Amino acid sequence: MSINVIAVDGPAGAGKSAVTQELARRLGIDYLNTGAMYRAVVIAAQRQGVDLTDEESITAVARRAQIESRAGRTYLDGEDVTDAVRDAQISRLVRYSANAPGVREIMAQLQRAIGQERPIATEGRDQGTVVFPDARCKFYLTASVEERARRRLKELNARGQYEPLQEVQRQILERDRLDMQREVGPLRQPQDAVVIDSSELSIEQVVSIMEKIAREKITL
Repeated sequence: MSINVIAVDGPAGAGKSAVTQELARRLGIDYLNTGAMYRAVVIAAQRQGVDLTDEESITAVARRAQIESRAGRTYLDGEDVTDAVRDAQISRLVRYSANAPGVREIMAQLQRAIGQERPIATEGRDQGTVVFPDARCKFYLTASVEERARRRLKELNARGQYEPLQEVQRQILERDRLDMQREVGPLRQPQDAVVIDSSELSIEQVVSIMEKIAREKITL
């Protein structure tokens, strides 16, 4: 049983990464960004010249790649790719790895192994439903599409990347559609998750709510 796993699910741009990372810091446990793992697979595939639309080939890339998560950072074959995986181009291409059943199974196995090694706060699309269905503490974090687009655009601008707000919103809606309709590991709200709408809440407010609940449910 995944007693010491805090699973945070939700759509793109809901703020999962920021709040889960801060929650992990407050609780003194590791933070696992599962989305970064799928992005790392895309980077590996690009470097190897693999056709991202070839499911068998990209699954083979995921099987060979050494993807690690340590102290909230993501490593690909020993290289820190934490910043590289957030590139706008990688964001547009991550659907190819995230929607590949073989890749998802490989990543899920890796995530479960990490959760068995140590207490973690993990975030993604299927953490509380597929990867850690028995996690004692689950959250579903959401926000309005407009707010999620604004947050994503702010993040891009901070890295010197600029796109029209309407385009960012379109990308988020398309990502929602793909996440919810994929056959393996679709985005779903776990029935036993605490739902938090962060549209009008600060990161501090969201984390404070989550921390109180987490401390009551997990053993640290």
